[in-house]
Amino acid sequence: MLETAIVGGGLCGLALAHSLQAEGRSFVLFEARNRPGGRILSVHSELAGMALDLGPTWFWPEIQPRILDLVKNLGLHRFPQHDTGEVLKLGDHDKPPDAIEQPGLHGGAHRIEGGMAALVQALVRDLPASALHFEHVLSAVFDRGDHVALLFQCGEASVEILARRVVLAMPPRLIEEKVRFQPPLDGQVREAMRETPTWMADQAKALVAYQRPFWREAGHSGNAFVHHEHVVLGEIFDACDAEGNKAALGGFFALPLPLRASLRNGMAMLVSSQLVQIFGTEAENGEQHVQDWAMEPHTCSSRDQTPQDKHPEYGHPSLRWPLWNNKLHFGGSETASYGGGYLEGALEAASRIQRALIPNRTTVTVEPMSNEACLDRFSAWVSEQTREAFARYRQQLHQHLASQRKEQITQRAVLGAMEQVYSEALAMLVELPFDVAAEGVAQGRSPLTPKVLAPFIGFNKTLLDQVLQFNRSSCAMSNFPDEHDVSAEYLETIARDLAAAWQEFAVGVNALLLAKEQAIGGEMATAA
Repeated sequence: MLETAIVGGGLCGLALAHSLQAEGRSFVLFEARNRPGGRILSVHSELAGMALDLGPTWFWPEIQPRILDLVKNLGLHRFPQHDTGEVLKLGDHDKPPDAIEQPGLHGGAHRIEGGMAALVQALVRDLPASALHFEHVLSAVFDRGDHVALLFQCGEASVEILARRVVLAMPPRLIEEKVRFQPPLDGQVREAMRETPTWMADQAKALVAYQRPFWREAGHSGNAFVHHEHVVLGEIFDACDAEGNKAALGGFFALPLPLRASLRNGMAMLVSSQLVQIFGTEAENGEQHVQDWAMEPHTCSSRDQTPQDKHPEYGHPSLRWPLWNNKLHFGGSETASYGGGYLEGALEAASRIQRALIPNRTTVTVEPMSNEACLDRFSAWVSEQTREAFARYRQQLHQHLASQRKEQITQRAVLGAMEQVYSEALAMLVELPFDVAAEGVAQGRSPLTPKVLAPFIGFNKTLLDQVLQFNRSSCAMSNFPDEHDVSAEYLETIARDLAAAWQEFAVGVNALLLAKEQAIGGEMATAA
């Protein structure tokens, strides 16, 4: 019987496997595709001689510390997205585009040398080949009391796998639609799955390689937006390598799925024609690579084929807590408390599950500390975060503005900043060597829980006061009246979101402390 089975070989599953491997824990990872990476997909261009990202392309170092740390720890090299501040806008298919100034369009985005697949390759490199099983499509999950049974389809064969703990690092909608559970999942959990859109599942992307970056030679950044009625690629960007010697342009399709399907045979001509209209005749003979994620059965559910009209809400609490007596965990970027949909969110979800699977990770190199000393260290850290949270808010706000996302930007930036603080707080609590067993447990709550939470009293109010003052004095925010002068109703909505995030954090702190107590008790029993 397996100790831990991870289903899903995207970034969340791979990062979790990498962490378990580093901890010396036993696991096996199962993936439906014939490759690792999930939605991370890089293809090699013969013409340009480099990798082209057909899935995730960017990460934002200023507001995404987990992915930044992972890139550093794996020895990968990053570089900023090429952005001169110039953007071409095409609003009439009979006229040439207009060049406008729009600095910071990508909000400080960075890319990885060798494409995002370099991240996948680096994670897989350290995993034993015997722990990776591809072309295993999950069809059913059964609670068998002290373990879980997984039923996979492998071609024409059915394979049953038994594991003490299972992590489903897959899009929630895909799980709800294609996986049978016995006993059936709670109705609230299934509803949360159905209402959680799969990031980018309804989208398609094109990368076009060239022998040289002729648009740069002509003084263009490679950034373009197209809004006319015949639009094919709505947003276009420079996809060259770090030095700008290997050339490519990338773009996101603006065509809805049914139209993409009907025009598939002529899509190459349509893409080429639009790039020629924007950048001139030299754009005509590129090497095209297209990925339509809506056609991916291991990414897109039937519900995901309806386009989203706004940025999805992620991190539903029902998908963040283990089920079946801590034997069943949900992962994937869509379950993240912050960074949902992004690579950062996948890593946040992996970290949350790692805390649950390895509740007492304090190493022997940590010096002995009393509970009072642990609390003092944590309180000092929270005080630092009080000063840092506002800076995080501004960074989150800047990214939302740069990405053309204009709805509820204050609400999203505040919540994103706080959720990041809470996630890092939980990670720090894992490392602090609390003597939990000495405190005991009363009615399902550790006596340490209120002491750990105490430094956060007044945290949200301090942050909101800073946010409101900044918004009222910001010239950039004056372009958004609802954000510039936040109404009482809007402020109440933000406060409700913060209260919900705080409640989840408080429950998470107590669960973490209880898990530490159980882990210590188990070690003592084993020693006896």
